[in-house]
Amino acid sequence: MRRNIALSTLLAVLLVLTWGRGHMPRPDENLRISAVPVAMPPPRVLARYLGPFRFEGAWHLISRDWRFFGYSSMLPQPNGDILAVNDAGGYLRFSPPAAAAHRPQAGWFSFRDDKTDKLAHDSESVAYDSRTGRYWLGLEGQNAIVRFDARMEEEARVRPRTMARWGNNTGPEAMARLPDGRFITIREVTRSWGEARLHEGVVFDGDPTVHRDGHKFLFDGPDNFSVVDMALLPDARALILMRRFLWPLPMRFAGRIVIADTAQLRPDRIWHSSSLASLAAVLPVDNFEAIGVVPQSDHRIVIWLMSDDNDMRVLQRTLLWKLSVDPHKLPWPAR
Repeated sequence: MRRNIALSTLLAVLLVLTWGRGHMPRPDENLRISAVPVAMPPPRVLARYLGPFRFEGAWHLISRDWRFFGYSSMLPQPNGDILAVNDAGGYLRFSPPAAAAHRPQAGWFSFRDDKTDKLAHDSESVAYDSRTGRYWLGLEGQNAIVRFDARMEEEARVRPRTMARWGNNTGPEAMARLPDGRFITIREVTRSWGEARLHEGVVFDGDPTVHRDGHKFLFDGPDNFSVVDMALLPDARALILMRRFLWPLPMRFAGRIVIADTAQLRPDRIWHSSSLASLAAVLPVDNFEAIGVVPQSDHRIVIWLMSDDNDMRVLQRTLLWKLSVDPHKLPWPAR
């Protein structure tokens, strides 16, 4: 995506048209969302691209509510709901299709500053601690990590020196809290225009707002793909969602799902991954930026994917995909 200047410039212009909007007071009307099933290719075609994953369903999520837009990360909830975070510091809590239905809710994380523009709160990644109920958001543009309490009110923030040069629109796109309390975050793009695979990352010894700078590493992904989100399997392997921008009008995207073993993560070393699935443009894909995992009672794992419409509903869609996989069939990279 970075390697085609003309296409990237056009996309930037389109995004600026939406990012300049400020927040308005939250309306009183109830949030309504429709889930329209998306037609998919035959199973033999899906199997060719999805590898070990089994396709379970795909929906186009539609709402006229102005709060519904731009979802860049997600946290599946214990009750079956999904908490999706958008690129303006807002959240959507909703029940996916075929789950027990709860009324959808939309709101905002409460930042300490009084800024109201999207660029100030461009939240691209999220981590969560179920013991304390705390959330951490990775802010692109600010190259900051902000910690919130269980009420989603800001407690602390940091701008790590190790992330200071991650760019204005290419910052901490993927973040996860590891079972041992460490945090990892990965930059969206590679280190330079001439680099095709290696992305800068930081591993923190604990809460990034306490362990403020962390240790650098490099993440090795597929050629010319951007890192957009990350979710941990129960065994602490990470599924990392990647995205490539193909064409501006009509907008076309491709994606990858790769796997990496967090036990192999070392400061100042390369963290290797293995490709699992190709979200090719021949499939009904959009700007997939969010991934979440949900362990099942039969030991399979459900994987949710969600796309970011950048608040441009004429050009992009909010898609929700449901996949599943047997984790025993997934590789252990770099072992």
